[in-house]
Amino acid sequence: MISIEHVKKSFGNTSIPAIDNISVQILPGQITGIVGPDGAGKTTLVRLIAGLLEPSDGQINVFGYDSVKETPAIREIMGYMPQRFGLYEDLTVIENLELYAEMRGLEKSKQKERFGELLHFTGLESFTKRISGRLSGGMKQKLGLACSLIKMPKLLLLDEPGVGVDPISRRELWRMVRELLAHDVIVVWNTAYLDEAEACDEVLLLNKGTQLFYGQPTKLIQKIKGRVLHLRGLATNKQRKILAQLIQQPETLDGTIQGSAIRIVLKSGVLPQQLNVQKFIDDSEKVEIVSVTPCFEDGFIDILGGTVKGESVLAQRKPKPAGDNLPVVVAHNLTKRFGLFTAVRNNNFEIKRGEIFGLLGPNGAGKSTTFRMLCGLLKPTEGEGFIAGYNLRKSPSRARSRLGYMAQKFSMYGELTVRQNLNFFAGTYGLWGLAKRKAVGAMLDIFDLGQYSSVSASVLPLGFKQRLSLAAALMHEPDVLFLDEPTSGVDPLTRREFWSHINALVENGVTVLVTTHFMDEAEYCDRIALIYRGETIATGTPDDLKQSVKNNSTLTDPTLEDAFITLIEKMEQSKS
Repeated sequence: MISIEHVKKSFGNTSIPAIDNISVQILPGQITGIVGPDGAGKTTLVRLIAGLLEPSDGQINVFGYDSVKETPAIREIMGYMPQRFGLYEDLTVIENLELYAEMRGLEKSKQKERFGELLHFTGLESFTKRISGRLSGGMKQKLGLACSLIKMPKLLLLDEPGVGVDPISRRELWRMVRELLAHDVIVVWNTAYLDEAEACDEVLLLNKGTQLFYGQPTKLIQKIKGRVLHLRGLATNKQRKILAQLIQQPETLDGTIQGSAIRIVLKSGVLPQQLNVQKFIDDSEKVEIVSVTPCFEDGFIDILGGTVKGESVLAQRKPKPAGDNLPVVVAHNLTKRFGLFTAVRNNNFEIKRGEIFGLLGPNGAGKSTTFRMLCGLLKPTEGEGFIAGYNLRKSPSRARSRLGYMAQKFSMYGELTVRQNLNFFAGTYGLWGLAKRKAVGAMLDIFDLGQYSSVSASVLPLGFKQRLSLAAALMHEPDVLFLDEPTSGVDPLTRREFWSHINALVENGVTVLVTTHFMDEAEYCDRIALIYRGETIATGTPDDLKQSVKNNSTLTDPTLEDAFITLIEKMEQSKS
Protein backbone atom coordinates (compact mmCIF):
# COMPACT_ATOMS: atom_id res chain seq x y z
CA MET A 1 0.00 0.00 0.00
CA ILE A 2 0.91 3.68 0.03
CA SER A 3 1.43 5.02 3.53
CA ILE A 4 1.39 8.81 3.88
CA GLU A 5 2.23 9.95 7.42
CA HIS A 6 2.01 13.59 8.56
CA VAL A 7 3.31 14.86 5.22
CA LYS A 8 3.91 18.56 4.74
CA LYS A 9 5.30 20.41 1.70
CA SER A 10 6.26 24.09 1.53
CA PHE A 11 7.81 25.98 -1.37
CA GLY A 12 10.32 28.75 -0.74
CA ASN A 13 9.79 31.01 2.24
CA THR A 14 6.00 31.06 2.07
CA SER A 15 4.23 30.62 5.40
CA ILE A 16 1.33 28.70 3.79
CA PRO A 17 2.27 25.07 2.99
CA ALA A 18 1.04 23.51 -0.26
CA ILE A 19 0.46 20.25 1.66
CA ASP A 20 -0.17 20.40 5.40
CA ASN A 21 -0.13 17.31 7.66
CA ILE A 22 -1.73 14.72 5.34
CA SER A 23 -2.04 11.18 6.72
CA VAL A 24 -3.76 8.44 4.68
CA GLN A 25 -3.26 4.82 3.64
CA ILE A 26 -4.07 3.92 0.02
CA LEU A 27 -4.81 0.26 -0.72
CA PRO A 28 -4.18 -1.91 -3.82
CA GLY A 29 -6.98 -3.11 -6.07
CA GLN A 30 -8.97 0.12 -5.94
CA ILE A 31 -9.13 3.60 -7.43
CA THR A 32 -8.42 6.40 -4.97
CA GLY A 33 -9.46 9.86 -6.11
CA ILE A 34 -7.80 13.12 -5.07
CA VAL A 35 -10.14 16.09 -5.43
CA GLY A 36 -10.28 19.69 -4.33
CA PRO A 37 -10.47 23.28 -5.60
CA ASP A 38 -7.71 24.89 -7.67
CA GLY A 39 -4.61 25.28 -5.52
CA ALA A 40 -5.73 22.59 -3.05
CA GLY A 41 -2.45 20.65 -3.43
CA LYS A 42 -3.66 17.74 -5.58
CA THR A 43 -0.82 17.75 -8.11
CA THR A 44 1.76 18.45 -5.37
CA LEU A 45 0.62 15.33 -3.49
CA VAL A 46 0.77 13.17 -6.63
CA ARG A 47 4.33 14.39 -7.29
CA LEU A 48 5.31 13.64 -3.70
CA ILE A 49 4.02 10.07 -4.05
CA ALA A 50 5.96 9.71 -7.34
CA GLY A 51 9.17 10.91 -5.70
CA LEU A 52 9.34 13.95 -7.98
CA LEU A 53 9.23 16.18 -4.89
CA GLU A 54 10.60 15.65 -1.39
CA PRO A 55 8.31 16.33 1.58
CA SER A 56 9.31 19.16 3.92
CA ASP A 57 8.17 16.97 6.78
CA GLY A 58 6.65 13.51 7.26
CA GLN A 59 7.17 10.31 5.29
CA ILE A 60 5.72 8.48 2.28
CA ASN A 61 6.20 4.74 1.72
CA VAL A 62 5.14 3.02 -1.50
CA PHE A 63 5.03 -0.77 -1.20
CA GLY A 64 7.60 -0.43 1.58
CA TYR A 65 9.95 1.90 -0.35
CA ASP A 66 10.76 5.31 1.10
CA SER A 67 9.83 8.03 -1.44
CA VAL A 68 13.04 9.99 -0.73
CA LYS A 69 15.68 7.33 -0.07
CA GLU A 70 14.43 4.67 -2.49
CA THR A 71 12.97 6.72 -5.34
CA PRO A 72 14.49 4.57 -8.16
CA ALA A 73 12.79 1.46 -6.74
CA ILE A 74 9.40 3.26 -6.74
CA ARG A 75 9.86 4.41 -10.34
CA GLU A 76 10.53 0.82 -11.41
CA ILE A 77 7.04 -0.22 -10.25
CA MET A 78 5.21 3.01 -11.16
CA GLY A 79 3.31 4.32 -14.18
CA TYR A 80 2.78 8.08 -14.25
CA MET A 81 0.52 10.13 -16.51
CA PRO A 82 1.11 13.87 -15.94
CA GLN A 83 -1.51 16.60 -16.01
CA ARG A 84 -0.48 17.92 -19.41
CA PHE A 85 0.04 15.72 -22.46
CA GLY A 86 3.62 14.61 -21.82
CA LEU A 87 4.41 12.74 -25.03
CA TYR A 88 6.32 13.88 -28.11
CA GLU A 89 3.76 15.45 -30.44
CA ASP A 90 5.99 15.20 -33.51
CA LEU A 91 6.37 11.42 -33.11
CA THR A 92 3.80 8.89 -34.27
CA VAL A 93 1.80 6.70 -31.89
CA ILE A 94 4.10 3.71 -32.42
CA GLU A 95 7.25 5.85 -32.14
CA ASN A 96 6.11 7.14 -28.74
CA LEU A 97 5.50 3.57 -27.57
CA GLU A 98 8.94 2.52 -28.83
CA LEU A 99 10.59 5.44 -27.05
CA TYR A 100 8.90 4.67 -23.74
CA ALA A 101 9.73 0.98 -24.08
CA GLU A 102 13.41 1.89 -24.44
CA MET A 103 13.27 4.27 -21.46
CA ARG A 104 11.55 1.67 -19.29
CA GLY A 105 13.99 -1.06 -20.30
CA LEU A 106 11.46 -3.39 -21.93
CA GLU A 107 13.37 -6.11 -23.82
CA LYS A 108 13.21 -5.91 -27.62
CA SER A 109 11.89 -9.44 -27.81
CA LYS A 110 8.82 -8.47 -25.72
CA GLN A 111 8.04 -5.12 -27.30
CA LYS A 112 5.95 -6.24 -30.29
CA GLU A 113 3.66 -8.39 -28.13
CA ARG A 114 3.28 -5.66 -25.49
CA PHE A 115 2.58 -2.97 -28.10
CA GLY A 116 -0.12 -5.17 -29.61
CA GLU A 117 -1.75 -5.66 -26.20
CA LEU A 118 -1.69 -1.93 -25.41
CA LEU A 119 -2.93 -0.83 -28.85
CA HIS A 120 -5.84 -3.29 -28.61
CA PHE A 121 -6.53 -2.26 -25.00
CA THR A 122 -6.73 1.44 -25.94
CA GLY A 123 -8.33 1.02 -29.38
CA LEU A 124 -5.41 2.68 -31.17
CA GLU A 125 -4.55 -0.18 -33.56
CA SER A 126 -5.63 1.87 -36.61
CA PHE A 127 -3.65 4.96 -35.62
CA THR A 128 -0.09 3.66 -35.16
CA LYS A 129 1.32 5.91 -37.92
CA ARG A 130 -0.58 9.06 -36.95
CA ILE A 131 1.48 11.95 -35.53
CA SER A 132 0.43 12.14 -31.86
CA GLY A 133 0.01 15.93 -32.04
CA ARG A 134 -2.85 15.35 -34.49
CA LEU A 135 -4.76 12.97 -32.24
CA SER A 136 -8.04 14.05 -30.63
CA GLY A 137 -8.02 14.85 -26.91
CA GLY A 138 -9.42 11.44 -25.98
CA MET A 139 -6.94 9.57 -28.16
CA LYS A 140 -4.03 11.54 -26.68
CA GLN A 141 -5.11 10.47 -23.20
CA LYS A 142 -5.37 6.84 -24.31
CA LEU A 143 -1.86 7.00 -25.78
CA GLY A 144 -0.59 8.58 -22.56
CA LEU A 145 -2.18 5.73 -20.60
CA ALA A 146 -0.64 3.14 -22.94
CA CYS A 147 2.84 4.62 -22.48
CA SER A 148 2.44 4.59 -18.69
CA LEU A 149 1.56 0.88 -18.92
CA ILE A 150 4.58 -0.22 -21.03
CA LYS A 151 5.51 -2.32 -18.01
CA MET A 152 2.54 -3.40 -15.89
CA PRO A 153 2.89 -1.09 -12.86
CA LYS A 154 2.02 -1.80 -9.25
CA LEU A 155 1.23 1.91 -8.87
CA LEU A 156 -0.52 4.03 -11.52
CA LEU A 157 -0.66 7.81 -10.95
CA LEU A 158 -3.11 9.68 -13.18
CA ASP A 159 -3.05 13.47 -12.86
CA GLU A 160 -6.38 14.77 -14.24
CA PRO A 161 -6.56 12.36 -17.21
CA GLY A 162 -10.13 13.41 -18.07
CA VAL A 163 -9.52 17.15 -18.56
CA GLY A 164 -10.66 18.30 -22.01
CA VAL A 165 -11.95 14.82 -22.86
CA ASP A 166 -15.52 14.15 -23.99
CA PRO A 167 -17.87 11.90 -21.95
CA ILE A 168 -17.51 8.90 -24.27
CA SER A 169 -13.70 8.95 -24.09
CA ARG A 170 -13.82 9.45 -20.31
CA ARG A 171 -16.03 6.37 -19.92
CA GLU A 172 -13.58 4.39 -22.05
CA LEU A 173 -10.67 5.57 -19.89
CA TRP A 174 -12.54 4.46 -16.78
CA ARG A 175 -13.29 1.06 -18.30
CA MET A 176 -9.62 0.55 -19.16
CA VAL A 177 -8.37 1.61 -15.74
CA ARG A 178 -10.97 -0.54 -13.96
CA GLU A 179 -9.65 -3.58 -15.85
CA LEU A 180 -6.20 -2.97 -14.32
CA LEU A 181 -7.54 -3.49 -10.80
CA ALA A 182 -7.63 -7.24 -11.41
CA HIS A 183 -3.80 -7.06 -11.21
CA ASP A 184 -3.97 -5.46 -7.71
CA VAL A 185 -2.67 -2.17 -9.04
CA ILE A 186 -2.95 0.94 -6.86
CA VAL A 187 -4.61 3.64 -8.96
CA VAL A 188 -4.47 7.26 -7.78
CA TRP A 189 -6.78 9.42 -9.92
CA ASN A 190 -6.43 13.19 -9.50
CA THR A 191 -9.56 14.86 -10.92
CA ALA A 192 -11.55 18.08 -11.26
CA TYR A 193 -14.63 16.13 -12.45
CA LEU A 194 -16.74 15.23 -9.44
CA ASP A 195 -18.73 12.56 -11.27
CA GLU A 196 -15.34 10.82 -11.62
CA ALA A 197 -14.69 11.28 -7.90
CA GLU A 198 -18.05 9.64 -7.15
CA ALA A 199 -16.96 6.61 -9.19
CA CYS A 200 -13.78 6.15 -7.11
CA ASP A 201 -13.55 3.56 -4.34
CA GLU A 202 -12.03 6.07 -1.90
CA VAL A 203 -11.73 9.84 -2.13
CA LEU A 204 -9.26 12.23 -0.52
CA LEU A 205 -10.69 15.77 -0.46
CA LEU A 206 -8.14 18.56 -0.07
CA ASN A 207 -8.53 22.31 0.37
CA LYS A 208 -5.59 24.72 0.71
CA GLY A 209 -3.32 21.77 1.39
CA THR A 210 -5.38 20.36 4.26
CA GLN A 211 -7.28 17.09 4.42
CA LEU A 212 -11.06 17.61 4.76
CA PHE A 213 -12.29 14.08 4.04
CA TYR A 214 -10.98 10.62 3.27
CA GLY A 215 -13.25 7.65 2.69
CA GLN A 216 -15.93 6.21 0.44
CA PRO A 217 -17.81 8.83 -1.65
CA THR A 218 -21.15 7.53 -0.35
CA LYS A 219 -20.23 8.62 3.19
CA LEU A 220 -19.86 12.23 2.05
CA ILE A 221 -23.09 12.02 0.03
CA GLN A 222 -25.00 10.73 3.08
CA LYS A 223 -24.26 13.98 4.92
CA ILE A 224 -26.27 15.97 2.39
CA LYS A 225 -29.29 13.62 2.21
CA GLY A 226 -32.67 15.36 2.32
CA ARG A 227 -31.19 18.80 1.52
CA VAL A 228 -31.22 18.74 -2.30
CA LEU A 229 -34.29 20.07 -4.13
CA HIS A 230 -35.52 20.50 -7.69
CA LEU A 231 -37.67 23.52 -8.54
CA ARG A 232 -39.78 22.53 -11.53
CA GLY A 233 -42.43 24.29 -13.61
CA LEU A 234 -40.67 27.65 -13.86
CA ALA A 235 -41.58 29.92 -16.78
CA THR A 236 -39.22 29.69 -19.75
CA ASN A 237 -36.08 31.84 -19.48
CA LYS A 238 -36.72 32.72 -15.84
CA GLN A 239 -34.33 30.20 -14.32
CA ARG A 240 -31.25 32.44 -14.46
CA LYS A 241 -32.89 35.37 -12.71
CA ILE A 242 -34.55 33.20 -10.03
CA LEU A 243 -31.33 31.24 -9.42
CA ALA A 244 -29.39 34.49 -8.86
CA GLN A 245 -31.99 35.52 -6.26
CA LEU A 246 -32.19 32.13 -4.53
CA ILE A 247 -28.40 31.90 -4.17
CA GLN A 248 -28.49 35.06 -2.03
CA GLN A 249 -30.96 33.54 0.45
CA PRO A 250 -29.54 32.53 3.86
CA GLU A 251 -31.15 29.07 3.59
CA THR A 252 -29.29 28.07 0.42
CA LEU A 253 -25.83 26.56 0.16
CA ASP A 254 -25.62 26.07 -3.60
CA GLY A 255 -27.68 26.31 -6.75
CA THR A 256 -27.37 25.35 -10.40
CA ILE A 257 -29.59 25.22 -13.48
CA GLN A 258 -30.62 21.79 -14.79
CA GLY A 259 -32.49 22.28 -18.03
CA SER A 260 -35.88 23.81 -17.18
CA ALA A 261 -35.37 23.16 -13.44
CA ILE A 262 -33.22 24.69 -10.71
CA ARG A 263 -31.25 22.46 -8.36
CA ILE A 264 -30.90 23.89 -4.85
CA VAL A 265 -28.83 22.58 -1.92
CA LEU A 266 -30.00 23.73 1.50
CA LYS A 267 -27.76 24.52 4.43
CA SER A 268 -27.52 21.99 7.26
CA GLY A 269 -30.60 22.14 9.51
CA VAL A 270 -32.80 23.95 6.96
CA LEU A 271 -36.06 22.22 6.02
CA PRO A 272 -37.42 22.36 2.44
CA GLN A 273 -40.53 24.28 3.56
CA GLN A 274 -38.32 27.04 4.93
CA LEU A 275 -37.19 28.00 1.42
CA ASN A 276 -39.52 30.79 0.28
CA VAL A 277 -39.64 30.45 -3.50
CA GLN A 278 -43.01 32.14 -3.95
CA LYS A 279 -41.68 35.66 -3.49
CA PHE A 280 -39.55 35.29 -6.63
CA ILE A 281 -42.27 34.02 -8.96
CA ASP A 282 -45.65 35.21 -10.25
CA ASP A 283 -48.76 34.18 -8.34
CA SER A 284 -50.05 32.42 -11.47
CA GLU A 285 -47.03 30.11 -11.65
CA LYS A 286 -47.22 26.69 -10.05
CA VAL A 287 -43.73 25.66 -9.07
CA GLU A 288 -43.18 22.11 -7.87
CA ILE A 289 -40.49 21.54 -5.23
CA VAL A 290 -39.21 17.96 -5.31
CA SER A 291 -36.58 16.29 -3.13
CA VAL A 292 -33.92 14.62 -5.31
CA THR A 293 -31.02 12.26 -4.73
CA PRO A 294 -27.80 14.07 -3.77
CA CYS A 295 -24.52 13.53 -5.63
CA PHE A 296 -20.87 13.81 -4.65
CA GLU A 297 -20.67 17.37 -5.97
CA ASP A 298 -23.36 18.42 -3.48
CA GLY A 299 -21.31 16.95 -0.64
CA PHE A 300 -18.16 18.57 -2.02
CA ILE A 301 -19.76 22.04 -2.05
CA ASP A 302 -21.20 21.43 1.43
CA ILE A 303 -17.87 20.51 3.04
CA LEU A 304 -16.23 23.58 1.43
CA GLY A 305 -18.89 25.83 2.96
CA GLY A 306 -21.02 26.53 -0.11
CA THR A 307 -20.67 28.75 -3.14
CA VAL A 308 -19.63 32.37 -2.90
CA LYS A 309 -22.61 34.64 -2.24
CA GLY A 310 -23.05 37.90 -4.08
CA GLU A 311 -24.32 38.94 -7.49
CA SER A 312 -21.95 39.29 -10.44
CA VAL A 313 -20.91 42.92 -10.97
CA LEU A 314 -21.64 42.33 -14.67
CA ALA A 315 -25.35 42.25 -13.78
CA GLN A 316 -25.13 45.99 -13.09
CA ARG A 317 -24.03 46.81 -16.64
CA LYS A 318 -26.39 48.62 -18.97
CA PRO A 319 -28.50 46.10 -20.94
CA LYS A 320 -27.88 45.72 -24.65
CA PRO A 321 -30.48 47.41 -26.91
CA ALA A 322 -33.37 45.11 -27.76
CA GLY A 323 -32.75 45.35 -31.50
CA ASP A 324 -35.09 44.01 -34.20
CA ASN A 325 -35.44 40.39 -32.95
CA LEU A 326 -33.31 39.07 -35.81
CA PRO A 327 -30.88 36.28 -34.89
CA VAL A 328 -27.52 37.57 -33.65
CA VAL A 329 -25.50 34.55 -34.84
CA VAL A 330 -26.31 32.66 -38.05
CA ALA A 331 -24.52 29.61 -39.46
CA HIS A 332 -25.74 28.83 -42.98
CA ASN A 333 -24.47 25.60 -44.57
CA LEU A 334 -21.07 26.06 -42.91
CA THR A 335 -18.58 23.58 -44.34
CA LYS A 336 -14.84 23.27 -43.81
CA ARG A 337 -12.54 20.85 -45.61
CA PHE A 338 -8.84 20.32 -44.97
CA GLY A 339 -7.64 18.53 -48.09
CA LEU A 340 -9.78 15.41 -48.43
CA PHE A 341 -10.96 15.58 -44.81
CA THR A 342 -14.28 17.31 -44.07
CA ALA A 343 -14.14 18.71 -40.53
CA VAL A 344 -17.56 20.43 -40.64
CA ARG A 345 -20.37 19.61 -43.07
CA ASN A 346 -23.43 21.80 -43.75
CA ASN A 347 -23.93 23.12 -40.23
CA ASN A 348 -27.01 25.33 -39.84
CA PHE A 349 -28.27 27.14 -36.74
CA GLU A 350 -29.45 30.53 -35.53
CA ILE A 351 -28.95 32.05 -32.08
CA LYS A 352 -31.23 34.74 -30.67
CA ARG A 353 -30.26 37.77 -28.62
CA GLY A 354 -29.75 36.89 -24.93
CA GLU A 355 -29.59 33.13 -25.56
CA ILE A 356 -27.00 30.54 -24.48
CA PHE A 357 -26.41 28.07 -27.31
CA GLY A 358 -24.23 25.03 -26.68
CA LEU A 359 -22.17 23.04 -29.17
CA LEU A 360 -21.60 19.55 -27.79
CA GLY A 361 -19.81 16.62 -29.32
CA PRO A 362 -16.88 14.21 -28.93
CA ASN A 363 -13.28 15.34 -29.36
CA GLY A 364 -12.64 15.98 -33.05
CA ALA A 365 -16.35 16.40 -33.91
CA GLY A 366 -15.83 19.86 -35.43
CA LYS A 367 -16.92 22.16 -32.58
CA SER A 368 -13.78 24.30 -32.43
CA THR A 369 -13.61 24.46 -36.24
CA THR A 370 -17.19 25.80 -36.29
CA PHE A 371 -16.19 28.33 -33.63
CA ARG A 372 -13.20 29.55 -35.59
CA MET A 373 -15.23 30.00 -38.76
CA LEU A 374 -17.83 32.09 -36.91
CA CYS A 375 -15.06 34.17 -35.30
CA GLY A 376 -13.48 34.91 -38.67
CA LEU A 377 -10.34 32.93 -37.76
CA LEU A 378 -11.01 30.29 -40.45
CA LYS A 379 -12.51 30.85 -43.88
CA PRO A 380 -15.34 28.40 -44.65
CA THR A 381 -14.90 26.16 -47.69
CA GLU A 382 -18.63 26.61 -48.31
CA GLY A 383 -21.49 28.43 -46.59
CA GLU A 384 -21.68 31.70 -44.67
CA GLY A 385 -21.65 33.03 -41.13
CA PHE A 386 -23.25 36.22 -39.78
CA ILE A 387 -22.52 38.09 -36.52
CA ALA A 388 -24.96 40.84 -35.49
CA GLY A 389 -26.04 41.12 -39.13
CA TYR A 390 -22.51 41.36 -40.58
CA ASN A 391 -21.39 38.79 -43.13
CA LEU A 392 -18.06 37.27 -42.04
CA ARG A 393 -16.94 36.99 -45.67
CA LYS A 394 -17.83 40.55 -46.72
CA SER A 395 -17.37 42.51 -43.48
CA PRO A 396 -15.03 40.43 -41.28
CA SER A 397 -13.63 43.38 -39.28
CA ARG A 398 -17.07 44.72 -38.38
CA ALA A 399 -18.30 41.26 -37.44
CA ARG A 400 -15.27 40.58 -35.23
CA SER A 401 -15.67 43.94 -33.48
CA ARG A 402 -19.05 42.75 -32.15
CA LEU A 403 -17.80 39.53 -30.57
CA GLY A 404 -15.54 38.37 -27.76
CA TYR A 405 -13.66 35.08 -28.05
CA MET A 406 -12.23 32.87 -25.29
CA ALA A 407 -10.09 30.15 -26.86
CA GLN A 408 -9.95 26.51 -25.78
CA LYS A 409 -6.26 26.78 -24.86
CA PHE A 410 -4.87 29.60 -22.74
CA SER A 411 -4.04 32.23 -25.36
CA MET A 412 -2.78 35.16 -23.30
CA TYR A 413 0.86 36.27 -23.64
CA GLY A 414 2.69 34.37 -20.89
CA GLU A 415 5.62 36.79 -20.65
CA LEU A 416 3.32 39.80 -20.18
CA THR A 417 1.77 40.65 -16.82
CA VAL A 418 -1.98 40.48 -16.25
CA ARG A 419 -2.32 44.26 -16.65
CA GLN A 420 -0.16 44.30 -19.78
CA ASN A 421 -2.31 41.57 -21.34
CA LEU A 422 -5.48 43.52 -20.60
CA ASN A 423 -3.96 46.71 -21.99
CA PHE A 424 -2.90 44.89 -25.14
CA PHE A 425 -6.32 43.30 -25.78
CA ALA A 426 -8.10 46.58 -25.02
CA GLY A 427 -6.03 48.13 -27.82
CA THR A 428 -6.85 45.34 -30.26
CA TYR A 429 -10.56 45.99 -29.63
CA GLY A 430 -10.10 49.69 -30.40
CA LEU A 431 -10.15 51.07 -26.84
CA TRP A 432 -7.82 53.99 -26.13
CA GLY A 433 -7.21 56.68 -23.54
CA LEU A 434 -9.75 56.99 -20.73
CA ALA A 435 -12.02 54.27 -22.14
CA LYS A 436 -9.10 51.84 -22.14
CA ARG A 437 -8.06 52.68 -18.56
CA LYS A 438 -11.66 52.30 -17.35
CA ALA A 439 -12.08 48.93 -19.10
CA VAL A 440 -8.83 47.52 -17.69
CA GLY A 441 -9.68 48.74 -14.18
CA ALA A 442 -13.17 47.25 -14.40
CA MET A 443 -11.85 43.83 -15.48
CA LEU A 444 -9.25 43.79 -12.68
CA ASP A 445 -12.03 44.51 -10.15
CA ILE A 446 -14.76 42.24 -11.55
CA PHE A 447 -12.52 39.18 -11.81
CA ASP A 448 -10.46 39.88 -8.68
CA LEU A 449 -7.28 40.10 -10.75
CA GLY A 450 -5.83 43.11 -8.92
CA GLN A 451 -3.68 40.94 -6.65
CA TYR A 452 -2.05 39.46 -9.79
CA SER A 453 -1.88 42.63 -11.92
CA SER A 454 1.95 42.63 -11.95
CA VAL A 455 2.32 38.84 -12.24
CA SER A 456 3.27 37.13 -15.53
CA ALA A 457 0.26 35.38 -17.05
CA SER A 458 2.21 32.12 -17.50
CA VAL A 459 2.53 31.52 -13.74
CA LEU A 460 -1.08 32.26 -12.77
CA PRO A 461 -3.12 29.49 -11.09
CA LEU A 462 -5.43 27.79 -13.62
CA GLY A 463 -8.60 29.43 -12.29
CA PHE A 464 -7.07 32.90 -12.63
CA LYS A 465 -5.79 32.12 -16.13
CA GLN A 466 -9.39 31.40 -17.10
CA ARG A 467 -10.56 34.63 -15.42
CA LEU A 468 -7.97 36.61 -17.37
CA SER A 469 -9.06 35.01 -20.65
CA LEU A 470 -12.71 35.82 -19.99
CA ALA A 471 -11.81 39.38 -18.90
CA ALA A 472 -9.89 39.96 -22.15
CA ALA A 473 -12.88 38.76 -24.18
CA LEU A 474 -15.23 41.18 -22.40
CA MET A 475 -13.09 44.34 -22.60
CA HIS A 476 -15.20 45.97 -25.34
CA GLU A 477 -18.61 44.81 -24.05
CA PRO A 478 -19.37 42.58 -27.07
CA ASP A 479 -22.82 41.61 -28.34
CA VAL A 480 -21.72 37.97 -28.77
CA LEU A 481 -19.43 35.91 -26.56
CA PHE A 482 -17.76 32.76 -27.91
CA LEU A 483 -16.55 30.43 -25.13
CA ASP A 484 -14.58 27.36 -26.25
CA GLU A 485 -14.44 25.02 -23.23
CA PRO A 486 -14.12 28.00 -20.85
CA THR A 487 -13.88 26.03 -17.61
CA SER A 488 -11.88 22.97 -18.69
CA GLY A 489 -9.86 21.70 -15.75
CA VAL A 490 -11.16 24.16 -13.14
CA ASP A 491 -12.97 23.12 -9.97
CA PRO A 492 -16.77 23.36 -9.40
CA LEU A 493 -16.51 26.50 -7.25
CA THR A 494 -14.66 28.36 -10.00
CA ARG A 495 -17.12 27.05 -12.60
CA ARG A 496 -20.04 28.41 -10.58
CA GLU A 497 -18.34 31.80 -10.39
CA PHE A 498 -17.87 31.77 -14.17
CA TRP A 499 -21.48 30.92 -14.81
CA SER A 500 -22.73 33.62 -12.47
CA HIS A 501 -20.88 36.10 -14.73
CA ILE A 502 -22.16 34.45 -17.92
CA ASN A 503 -25.77 34.36 -16.66
CA ALA A 504 -25.53 38.05 -15.74
CA LEU A 505 -24.30 38.90 -19.24
CA VAL A 506 -27.10 36.92 -20.86
CA GLU A 507 -29.73 38.60 -18.69
CA ASN A 508 -28.41 41.90 -20.07
CA GLY A 509 -28.83 40.78 -23.67
CA VAL A 510 -25.45 39.27 -24.55
CA THR A 511 -25.61 36.18 -26.77
CA VAL A 512 -23.36 33.25 -25.80
CA LEU A 513 -22.08 30.35 -27.90
CA VAL A 514 -20.29 27.77 -25.74
CA THR A 515 -18.63 24.37 -26.07
CA THR A 516 -18.08 22.19 -23.02
CA HIS A 517 -17.38 18.62 -21.91
CA PHE A 518 -19.06 19.23 -18.52
CA MET A 519 -22.58 17.92 -19.02
CA ASP A 520 -23.86 19.64 -15.87
CA GLU A 521 -22.52 22.89 -17.36
CA ALA A 522 -24.36 22.22 -20.63
CA GLU A 523 -27.61 22.27 -18.62
CA TYR A 524 -27.26 26.08 -18.48
CA CYS A 525 -27.79 26.28 -22.24
CA ASP A 526 -31.16 27.37 -23.63
CA ARG A 527 -30.57 25.17 -26.67
CA ILE A 528 -27.93 22.63 -27.70
CA ALA A 529 -26.65 21.34 -31.03
CA LEU A 530 -24.99 17.92 -30.81
CA ILE A 531 -22.25 17.56 -33.44
CA TYR A 532 -20.75 14.26 -34.55
CA ARG A 533 -18.23 13.80 -37.35
CA GLY A 534 -18.78 17.38 -38.45
CA GLU A 535 -22.57 17.12 -38.75
CA THR A 536 -25.38 18.27 -36.45
CA ILE A 537 -27.25 15.13 -35.37
CA ALA A 538 -29.63 16.62 -32.78
CA THR A 539 -30.83 20.07 -31.69
CA GLY A 540 -33.06 21.14 -28.81
CA THR A 541 -33.23 22.18 -25.19
CA PRO A 542 -31.36 20.04 -22.62
CA ASP A 543 -34.72 18.59 -21.57
CA ASP A 544 -35.60 17.82 -25.21
CA LEU A 545 -32.39 15.81 -25.67
CA LYS A 546 -32.91 13.89 -22.41
CA GLN A 547 -36.54 13.19 -23.33
CA SER A 548 -35.51 11.90 -26.77
CA VAL A 549 -33.65 8.93 -25.21
CA LYS A 550 -36.04 8.30 -22.32
CA ASN A 551 -37.80 5.42 -24.08
CA ASN A 552 -34.59 3.43 -23.99
CA SER A 553 -35.38 0.52 -21.65
CA THR A 554 -32.28 1.19 -19.53
CA LEU A 555 -32.81 4.97 -19.23
CA THR A 556 -35.87 5.79 -17.14
CA ASP A 557 -34.43 9.08 -15.85
CA PRO A 558 -31.59 9.93 -18.27
CA THR A 559 -28.98 12.58 -17.58
CA LEU A 560 -27.66 14.85 -20.30
CA GLU A 561 -24.53 12.67 -20.41
CA ASP A 562 -26.76 9.63 -21.03
CA ALA A 563 -28.45 11.51 -23.88
CA PHE A 564 -25.08 12.60 -25.32
CA ILE A 565 -23.73 9.04 -25.40
CA THR A 566 -26.97 7.36 -26.53
CA LEU A 567 -27.55 9.74 -29.46
CA ILE A 568 -23.97 9.34 -30.70
CA GLU A 569 -24.12 5.55 -30.34
CA LYS A 570 -27.38 5.50 -32.36
CA MET A 571 -25.77 7.56 -35.10
CA GLU A 572 -22.71 5.28 -35.09
CA GLN A 573 -24.95 2.19 -35.43
CA SER A 574 -26.94 3.75 -38.29
CA LYS A 575 -23.74 4.55 -40.21
CA SER A 576 -22.29 1.07 -39.68
